[in-house]
Amino acid sequence: MVVHPWRAVPAARFLIDRGHTGRGLVLSTSADNATPARGAPKTPQAGFGRAWPGLRGFLAWWLNALGSWLPPRLRAVFGLAQQRLLLRGEGDQLSLALTLPAQPGGVALRELAELPWGAAEAAGEEPLTRILSPRINGLPRWLLLPARSGLRRRLTLPAAAADRLREVLGFEIDRQTPFSPDEVYYDARLLGRRGDGQIDAELVVVPRASLTQALAAMGESIGATLSGVDMAGADGLPLGVNLLPGAQRRRRRDPRAVWNAALAAVALVAVGAGLWQIRENREAAADAFEAEAKRRSAQARKVSAEKKQLVDLVEGMRFLQQTRSGRPSTVEVLDDITRRLPDNTYLEKISIEGERIMIIGLSPEAPRLVERLQSSKLWRSMNITGALMPDPTKGKDRFNLSAELAVTAPPGGKDKPRGGNGGNTERAP
Repeated sequence: MVVHPWRAVPAARFLIDRGHTGRGLVLSTSADNATPARGAPKTPQAGFGRAWPGLRGFLAWWLNALGSWLPPRLRAVFGLAQQRLLLRGEGDQLSLALTLPAQPGGVALRELAELPWGAAEAAGEEPLTRILSPRINGLPRWLLLPARSGLRRRLTLPAAAADRLREVLGFEIDRQTPFSPDEVYYDARLLGRRGDGQIDAELVVVPRASLTQALAAMGESIGATLSGVDMAGADGLPLGVNLLPGAQRRRRRDPRAVWNAALAAVALVAVGAGLWQIRENREAAADAFEAEAKRRSAQARKVSAEKKQLVDLVEGMRFLQQTRSGRPSTVEVLDDITRRLPDNTYLEKISIEGERIMIIGLSPEAPRLVERLQSSKLWRSMNITGALMPDPTKGKDRFNLSAELAVTAPPGGKDKPRGGNGGNTERAP
């Protein structure tokens, strides 16, 4: 692979360390060893900015930890494996490697094959689809640049910059590298968090000409299938950055999208079913309550009617008892009449209808019978009804007397309970 040459830089600005790798250079400046500047005063917004990235990192770690318990095939199905197919151009050879999840947050490589890239390009073919299995061929393809292709700068920043790390480090390109932002493709990665509210970050840049030349060396058929461009570290493992411009990245379908959509649909159906069941339960409870209320109302009306009938009966019996207690009995009336009539008088008929007494009989002293009977306390208004009719055979006069019984008014008044046939009656006020 042809690498874009570095332009001349003053020697006082960079320190070259060759002790870590034999394949390239790790460039650093004296700013790496400088004492970090004291952070700005802490504010609530800065505290929240420090807490949210930590929470997001914890969720990512937790998902990766859960995924580590699954077999590799299931992790690939659920999109937790985060595997990539790495392409490395080494001369006329194309090296293929597969990223393997190690510990949560770590990565390992498994070499797959080395292909004679020049012959395939000459034939205008793209051989990866023919030689790779469908599962590996469906993984995102990344171009892995050697460590000598770019420049890495380690910086210390406030924790609030973690949410917009790439944007923040974009302003540091002029100061930390010999390039301007228009001359490089860059990305940033978070290395760690300090206890003093600061973070360690790394700026990774690669000259535009170098990346364009590396993509051209891959060929148009491979370049169109790349999802990103990463750079190898000192240990040969990818750094985890993406230097490929967003417009050139191939968007692959997220393997978790179908599962997420299915789970979202199931959740919506479950919520809808739950709400429908709640509605049905509420309607059933309302119907049961209405039926119970109607039944209790019917019982209450029946009890009220029976109570009213009972009250009417009690009032009627009380009225009768009071009426009977306030009027003389038939025996008392007959006894008093017998005592007051002379011995030569006998009776043919005595009738008591309500409060009226009618007496029919024969007596030689008929005109004086009114005087004899008038003084009784059991009746009043005793008088002769009609004319006296003499009976020549018996020598007596036939008389017809009438009077009203002396009825004492009941204590509650003289009004009778209203209502017919023993039905509903109301007591008079």
